[in-house]
Amino acid sequence: MIKVDLHVHTCCSADSLTLLEHVVLYARRRGLGAVAVTDHNTIQGALRLRRMTGFPIIVGEEIRSTGGEITGLFLEEEIPAGLSPRETVHRIRAQGGIAYIPHPLDRFRGSALEPSALREVIHEVHAVEVLNARNTLAADNRLATALAERYRLLTTAGSDAHHALEIGRAYVEMPPFTGRDSFLAALAEGTVRGHLSWPLVHVASTYAKVAKNLREQRLFAR
Repeated sequence: MIKVDLHVHTCCSADSLTLLEHVVLYARRRGLGAVAVTDHNTIQGALRLRRMTGFPIIVGEEIRSTGGEITGLFLEEEIPAGLSPRETVHRIRAQGGIAYIPHPLDRFRGSALEPSALREVIHEVHAVEVLNARNTLAADNRLATALAERYRLLTTAGSDAHHALEIGRAYVEMPPFTGRDSFLAALAEGTVRGHLSWPLVHVASTYAKVAKNLREQRLFAR
């Protein structure tokens, strides 16, 4: 069995400063066997990291649809933000990717998929994230578990790390896999493990976003 964190951000996300090489460094320190890099609306960091290292990297993307965020795994082509939820899922599946709903019922997260959008795509996704370490309330993860059980969907877990120290806070313990199809089979045998991060981790992502905005303003001012 290996541990796989299925929700990690890097400096290619607007609200993270985590260097690509630090993802692998901290993943190994936490005893992970693979990581899904799911930057906001881009796969460029995941693709670069996959080329840089022999550590297993799943290329993913957390895509902001018009109804909220949807995550794709095993992607080779970037999916643009701003599409409808159904079109977003369709484009994930069209390239052989795996679609899952991240933090579906987090009541404090504005980027979570809206209830109407969730109902629209719930029968078209492969999985639901039932443990997101950045959820403020454990009860919201339990609601996500109930959702997955109701629709008989696979379950995922991830740290949603925006800082390297968060990597591995939540993960799926599952058999090793070699690709998309074997990943789905392994996920069906997996066990969700981990715990919530300290709420102050949100300060780090806010700082990253502000720092990047200031940097861009200085560049434009020159």
